Amino acid sequence: MMRRYEMSDLGLLHHFLGMEIVQDEHGVFISQKKYALSVLKKFGMHACNPVAIPLVLSEKLKKEDGGRKVDATLYRSLVGNLMYLTATRPDLMFAASLLSRFMQSPSHFHLGGAKRVLKYIKGTFDYGIKYSKNSELRLFGFCDSDWGGCVDDTKSTSGYCFSLGSGIFSWTSKKQQTVAQSTAEAEYVSAALATSQAIWLRRILDDVGEKQESATELYCDNKSAIKMAKNPVYHSRTRHIALKHHFIREAIDKGLIQLEFCKSDDQMADIFTKALPKVKFQKFREALGVQRHHIKGENVESE
Repeated sequence: MMRRYEMSDLGLLHHFLGMEIVQDEHGVFISQKKYALSVLKKFGMHACNPVAIPLVLSEKLKKEDGGRKVDATLYRSLVGNLMYLTATRPDLMFAASLLSRFMQSPSHFHLGGAKRVLKYIKGTFDYGIKYSKNSELRLFGFCDSDWGGCVDDTKSTSGYCFSLGSGIFSWTSKKQQTVAQSTAEAEYVSAALATSQAIWLRRILDDVGEKQESATELYCDNKSAIKMAKNPVYHSRTRHIALKHHFIREAIDKGLIQLEFCKSDDQMADIFTKALPKVKFQKFREALGVQRHHIKGENVESE
């Protein structure tokens, strides 16, 4: 390109929109260490004691909790900063998504939940995603859902993530639009959402010369949802589900998606649907490719 256009070679990319990139012969590590530290300082949490997980399992945040109202502008700014951190920190995705539901009228309970996430960031500020070199770029994903987890409207939360063999590069945590009448329905809706993303990712990969020749494996931990997706019969268990979700069957028939079963203990998308205990959270965090980057000669320990 330098022969055709006037440009300068500035070497390897190191910074981009608040992200820090480290490249070596083993792969690429992307983080937002400096941004995370600036967020802690901005909200006066730079000297706080770190915690191991971002959310408390026993606490169920809701809109009308009787708590004292707090500055909505401050709360929105905090949640906005957390959402930006999810660009390289998928382990923050569910917590940030949950807290964003209370932007209109936050209470001190919501603010307390957000500050706990900052405490978690204090202990993991130098974490990021590691993408290792991989000769085979095979797209695969995981999808999951809780059931009626939202206290306010009993709607479920969908979560998915996709990888090409090392760290994940596409993920989401999103509350479903309708109330699911069963765990199978909630998982089916989540699988449909993930299927839509998988098809789009396949097109992107095709455009950059990495066409996926085989079906994209999508792992789900609910056998009933898998049977519903593979069975074209329109029966009582599926007739009340919105038609827009049934396109997953067409994707399977066309060989674009292959819905596979995985055990709940291996369902890494679980981290995007609910608060998890410490051991399980840290297991899935590692599976996502989120880790601390050890730089030779630099002490990055924070816990």
